[in-house]
Amino acid sequence: MSFYVDSSFLVSRYIADCHSLKVDQRLSAKPSIWITPFNRSEIANAIYRQAFLNQLALPEAQVAWNDFEEDCQLGVWIGIKFPERAWETSIALARRFSGSLGVRTLDSLHVACALELSAEKFWTFDDRQAKLAEAVGLDTSA
Repeated sequence: MSFYVDSSFLVSRYIADCHSLKVDQRLSAKPSIWITPFNRSEIANAIYRQAFLNQLALPEAQVAWNDFEEDCQLGVWIGIKFPERAWETSIALARRFSGSLGVRTLDSLHVACALELSAEKFWTFDDRQAKLAEAVGLDTSA
C-alpha cells in the first residue's frame, strides 16, 4: 500500500506535539511512505521556523532535522520525484474546491501530489487538507 503524508504528519514525528503518538502508532506498521522534494522543503521550514518562534532552540531544531535526514537514509521515508502534473492538478483542485473548502495553495498541492502519485492513503493533521483529500476520494484513515 502506498502512502503520502504532508508536513503536519512529518513534523509530528520530530517535534513532540499532540499528534506525535498517532504518528508513532501509524509508523509501527512500517508503511511505505513517499516524500517529494516539496515535503523535504516544507519540513525544513517547519522545523527551523519553530526556532524563530522560540518554541525550539536552534540546536534542538538541528537535532530534529538530523533525525529526519537519518530516517530518510534508513528508508522510513521513500524519496520520490515531484510529479510534474501536480501543478495542473493543484490548479484544478483550487478552482473546484477553494471557494467551498477554503483550501490554501499548499493544501491543494499536497493533495495533487498524492493524486498524481496514485497514493492509496493520505495522512495529514490539517483539517482543510483532510477535507480536500476526502472530497477527491483519498483515504485519510489510519
